[in-house]
Amino acid sequence: MAQASSFLGLDFGQSKIGLAIADEETRMAFALDAFKNDQSFFVKLKEIVQQKNVAKIIIGMARHSNDLQGSQEKIAFGQKIENELKLPVEFADEMFSTKMAHANLKTHGGKNLAQFDDQEAARIILQGWLDKTQ
Repeated sequence: MAQASSFLGLDFGQSKIGLAIADEETRMAFALDAFKNDQSFFVKLKEIVQQKNVAKIIIGMARHSNDLQGSQEKIAFGQKIENELKLPVEFADEMFSTKMAHANLKTHGGKNLAQFDDQEAARIILQGWLDKTQ
């Protein structure tokens, strides 16, 4: 039996990148992890893509932002993923995802919010994309 494909959501940040995963069947996003945004990130990303049978990567992008540099960095990052991992990349609205992540984590008694907010923000971004693409 073939493994179901999955989608990987990324919350791209200067210092850390949050990851979330959802499979094609259940279409429910789950926080996965967060890694430093450094030279080793692509090695880890490639491993996750292979382990989780990722078919598409979704990157959070602010729709109404004056942060042109941040948007350009995310587009360049998406192109690098497409070129190196040969996977399609889509951008999804990340408006207020970090704020929502903090609220969700607090609601569930979360401590050390900064430790988990990137992966929770990635989960929110991915779930939003899944809900819009049914």
